Amino acid sequence: MRRFVVTVVGNAIALWLTTLIVAGIGVTPYRNDDVVATVLTYLLLGLLWGLVNGILGTAIRIVAFPLYILTLGLLALIVNGLLFLLVAWISDLLGFGLHVDGFWWGVLAALVMAIINWALGLVLRPLAGAKD
Repeated sequence: MRRFVVTVVGNAIALWLTTLIVAGIGVTPYRNDDVVATVLTYLLLGLLWGLVNGILGTAIRIVAFPLYILTLGLLALIVNGLLFLLVAWISDLLGFGLHVDGFWWGVLAALVMAIINWALGLVLRPLAGAKD
């Protein structure tokens, strides 16, 4: 359970930093007048990103494994960009969330978020513990 919470919080922080770095994406909280609403929006988006990337992303990586080998992993950038757009679409259906200006902004945001998540993982991994 602790690992799950740390992962969601790490995704939320990475998404927040990504929105500060990449100009083509933004987040709209479900209420504009509240800091708590903004934090909860980022946490919900971190949870949504984790679910989409964990379930759908893993299935795509398994099915497309030969293409990953053939393209030397460059297909991962395209897949992660599409997953980023999917998270934006799902959050838009829910009435809040992520806005991406286009496909290439999604690819760039996914790349930046992956790098930030990697760095945060180095810092937060001791908090998550080895096993639950």
